[in-house]
Amino acid sequence: MSALPALREEAGFRPMAEADLVAVATAEQLIHPFPWTQGNFRDSLTCGDRAWVWEVDGQLQGYGVVNQVLDEAQLLNISIQPALQGQGLGTRLLHFLCEDARQHRAARLFLEVRPSNAPARALYERFGFKIIGQRKGYYPASEGREDAIVMELML
Repeated sequence: MSALPALREEAGFRPMAEADLVAVATAEQLIHPFPWTQGNFRDSLTCGDRAWVWEVDGQLQGYGVVNQVLDEAQLLNISIQPALQGQGLGTRLLHFLCEDARQHRAARLFLEVRPSNAPARALYERFGFKIIGQRKGYYPASEGREDAIVMELML
């Protein structure tokens, strides 16, 4: 038996549903300076991305969205509620998302991260992601655009 079903049961991970979109979009507004919209999350559900919510005692802890084509997966969004950040929950969520991608036969997982997002970069580096490139002017920023660091993890 794989670790993923046990992790789901223990931690309250479940597929994101239409009914979650208001709560997820509300959290997104609190977490990110340039947040995804409710429509962005709906589009991910519609196109078949694997989108997950993480609840404990009925309270949203975080969520993640992964797109996969053949053996390559891309982490599109991973977010933990602001009051819960810095407690290792991002590591647990990232572990869950990686295990789910592995179970769906992904060989590697890609992501983009802002150079200014030091906590996320540190999480990804601790997890074993390696920098493989940079996308110039990828993200909107308060003053113009910000580059993205492209990272990869072999699963």
